[in-house]
Amino acid sequence: MADIISIATAVPRYCHRQDEIIHFMSDIYALEKDEKRKLSFLYKHSGIHSRYSVVGDYSRTEDEWDFIPRSGKSFPSLEQRMKVFDEEALPLSTKAITKCIEGIINKDDITHLITVSCTGMSAPGLDLQIMEALELSPAIFRTSVNFMGCYAAIHALKLAKLICDAEPNANVMIADTELCTLHFQNDYTTDNAASSLLFADGSAAVLVSNNIRTANAVSINGFFSHVAFKGKNDMSWQLSSKGFLMTLSGYVPQLIKEDIEGLVSKSLLHHNVSKKDITHWCIHPGGKKILEAIENKLDLTENDLHYSTKVLAEYGNMSSPTILFVLKEMMENMEQNAKIFGVAFGPGLTMETFLASKQ
Repeated sequence: MADIISIATAVPRYCHRQDEIIHFMSDIYALEKDEKRKLSFLYKHSGIHSRYSVVGDYSRTEDEWDFIPRSGKSFPSLEQRMKVFDEEALPLSTKAITKCIEGIINKDDITHLITVSCTGMSAPGLDLQIMEALELSPAIFRTSVNFMGCYAAIHALKLAKLICDAEPNANVMIADTELCTLHFQNDYTTDNAASSLLFADGSAAVLVSNNIRTANAVSINGFFSHVAFKGKNDMSWQLSSKGFLMTLSGYVPQLIKEDIEGLVSKSLLHHNVSKKDITHWCIHPGGKKILEAIENKLDLTENDLHYSTKVLAEYGNMSSPTILFVLKEMMENMEQNAKIFGVAFGPGLTMETFLASKQ
């Protein structure tokens, strides 16, 4: 038995409105009038109202920029970006963890730690930093999920269930933190424009246990995944000397639309449940077009995707923790006898699903 006991989230101090970010992008890209109009149209129809970042520059004028260099100066190197990650990811993660266990367990009761990120890496890494900051046992079991992208939180839940199924009295803490906005690129390409429109920063902490319960807890029933290699070049995440480079093809929503129905059918068959049994659809809000494609292909309603569209509107796409923000909203508003189907997407093109329930 593995239950999701609690989920807590944390966001950086800078909240940027989407209609403010577009002014920054127009300035930094030095767009002509027609290009500015096109980009502004995309921002206004993105389904996103606000996004959070550890960088304050995205809604400031050039004379107030701090992280982003002024005209004529070099953009931050990978080393400079990772330095900010090391400074900002830890307090954001510990804030989410502290909220997650408050009133449920003491930090000394955490038996396993799983950290998740694709936007920052170092050694010693975030796992050891969290251990030291929270004074966790130096003998605690720890592992990390790195560079998997938006579906990585589901992979972490899968590891947590494996641990709970194998070890008695397990209290597994998942700390999932992404600082996507550190990797802003000032070259005006389709991929960079798409990334600057969608991505944001955030952190989620999840307590998975086999020995405690709370009123909002849900049980993890199982997982199913599928890789559509035909999309391997349409979504990717590469390291470079000037930061991490995102490839996000406009073809991704079409790829998901083509494969999502078959994926869901195979997953439900794997779990021996039918589509009509699902009461809650926990869909990763990778973007407005992705949600629209899934809604159309699976014959869902706007209400079915309410929590996904809400999280997208309020936070944008934070990569891996985003689906945990959606699940948290569901758990806080869920009645008994609920059955949750979750799915997230990432490089590969990987589609990872989970099934959970509340009795």
